Amino acid sequence: MTDLSTNIIYLKGIGPKRGEILKSEVGINTFEDLLYYFPYKYTDRSRFYKVRDIKSDSAYVQIRGKFCCFSDEGQGKKKYLHAEFFDETGSIDVIWFQQIKWVKTNIDTKKEYIIFGKPNQFRNKFSIAHPEFEEVEKFKNSIKTLFQAEYSSTEKMKKFLLHSRAVSKLVQTLFENKFELKECIPASILNSLHILPISEAISNIHFPQSIKKLESAQKRFKFEELFINQLSLIKQKKLRQHNIKGFIFKTVGDKFNNFFHKNLKFELTEAQKNVIRDIRKDFLSGKQCNRLLQGDVGSGKTIVALLCMLIAIDNDFQACLMAPTEILAQQHYETVSEMLKGVDVNVRILTGSTKVKQRRIIDEELQSGELNILIGTHALIEDKVQFKNLGLAIIDEQHRFGVAQRAKLWQKNENPPHVIVMTATPIPRTLSMTLYGDLEVSVINELPPGRKPVKTTYAYEKQRGDLYNFLKKEIKTGRQVYVVYPLIKESETLDIKNLEEGYEALKRYFDSTEYKIAMVHGQMKPEEKQIQMESFVSGKTNILVATTVIEVGVNVPNASLMVIESAERFGLSQLHQLRGRVGRGADQSYCILMIGNKLTTEAKRRIKTMVSTNDGFIIAEEDLKLRGPGDMFGTQQSGTPINFRIASLITDVKILQVAREKAIQILEDDPFLTKEENKYLSKKVDEYIKQSWGNVS
Repeated sequence: MTDLSTNIIYLKGIGPKRGEILKSEVGINTFEDLLYYFPYKYTDRSRFYKVRDIKSDSAYVQIRGKFCCFSDEGQGKKKYLHAEFFDETGSIDVIWFQQIKWVKTNIDTKKEYIIFGKPNQFRNKFSIAHPEFEEVEKFKNSIKTLFQAEYSSTEKMKKFLLHSRAVSKLVQTLFENKFELKECIPASILNSLHILPISEAISNIHFPQSIKKLESAQKRFKFEELFINQLSLIKQKKLRQHNIKGFIFKTVGDKFNNFFHKNLKFELTEAQKNVIRDIRKDFLSGKQCNRLLQGDVGSGKTIVALLCMLIAIDNDFQACLMAPTEILAQQHYETVSEMLKGVDVNVRILTGSTKVKQRRIIDEELQSGELNILIGTHALIEDKVQFKNLGLAIIDEQHRFGVAQRAKLWQKNENPPHVIVMTATPIPRTLSMTLYGDLEVSVINELPPGRKPVKTTYAYEKQRGDLYNFLKKEIKTGRQVYVVYPLIKESETLDIKNLEEGYEALKRYFDSTEYKIAMVHGQMKPEEKQIQMESFVSGKTNILVATTVIEVGVNVPNASLMVIESAERFGLSQLHQLRGRVGRGADQSYCILMIGNKLTTEAKRRIKTMVSTNDGFIIAEEDLKLRGPGDMFGTQQSGTPINFRIASLITDVKILQVAREKAIQILEDDPFLTKEENKYLSKKVDEYIKQSWGNVS
């Protein structure tokens, strides 16, 4: 019996070099990995064409016939091998630009072959470049299915002749050995959901016997993938609740009450009150709070975070708030400090640019307990940052932090603190279930009273004069303006150039004696950036020209206009985040998307979505459809593998829901998967957890 944990290099036809390519390019390390390297599409090999039946719009054709008339054509690097392939109805040209010597050696003009490939038409003659070919007798013996699997292959793999057909042959070689795949889905679930057993499913995913069998195999592996994902998340949650005792915050004391009754100048929304009630229950439960707080831009997450931190302080604990950028950390620090005026709470900020002397004060106050709230960037998780008694850690825009970084905050106390992670990026339910299924979820789904929805429209370059006149009119009424340029890493130099040119163009149009214009981008020194930002926040600057450094955290209620240049280059979530920088005051705000004349179909959909709705969750759902889960947050740092092998968070929502229900049922009966019948399932879940989160508990 073949051991499926065997290193892939030992499979016939692979060896060390090709094995290394499979490992580095597509993560195939073992025989079992190859079995789980599923095809991305299938070609129907049941149909045979006659040469005369080929049409100009034929995709792929399969023909039975013979080769003749071989000739070497071209010279040097442009040399190629030409031949004809004919049946009783006519002939078609076949061409090879590579492996010419091998082709000549392996084709016998006396034998019948079956060729398969994509026809191209030049004048009235069809040709196929690099057709797959096989002797008729060998084809009959080798073909396991009439639906030929197509496997993804990278350019590097192709250089080592590991194209789709080669991968298919490797899978076939593996199937020629006897092996046993253990069933990880409990028999009760297999029977109740009519799911194919593992052995039948693995055979039909690679060599489907019929369309129906293929669909059943795909359904099985989609369910398995989502089932294991949900089990791992829910098991992690149960383990944490079982192993970690949460600090009990019994008191709502002077700090909270003084702030709430004297400093809070507005009424909380019902949504904010509901979230605070949920968190209060967590604080009193004796279990660690692990809660995801979702709230659209401007919904008031920061005030909820502050009230929770005050409860921690009233119970003699410290709190911290970690943000992904200095600008956002500074914004939080200024907002919190301003709101706490007159309340006896010590707040400080720690970032990479904090001076040594200031750091020394922070370290001393942290360890003595004198410092109540520390706001900062990644600097908070440095080993030398030691709290006396950290009771609550809040992580803002948490998708920008890796799992290991978030876990480091847990280690700032002997017992892990309560954790609240916040995001202003609305997350579709399917993504939330697979990314954050181990967390409780709260949503602030209403804006503070008095806020008017931002009016969004688009404009072309020819309308720029009208746009500038509109900006002047708004500025004269006392409003301020953002003008944002894209910053894409691949073309950073060009983007900065566009930003600077845009800045100069605005200066030419807006008289410097009347209007003050500032510029901010990520390549500036922090101090210089801070000066420009403060000038805008204070109202001295009328127009702030910036890259997406102002995407999150900048809160200027007086800014009522957002102009996004080259808007077609931004993703939907980013456009929504940028729009959220305006509409924070009582005045009507506007977002104007400057677009080019030629837009892709996808870009048109993004612009149309932005103009038609302000609802972040509708936008997030559309973004998921357009970009897929792996790209929604830009660089994937969540640590959770949301790029599944076969399951789709867009089309497999029902399977996900069933998988979650079944995972909950299994864990209600066997919370830590210790029963004998769940032994192998537990092993699969543990492997998944290790692969997904490493050693982070």
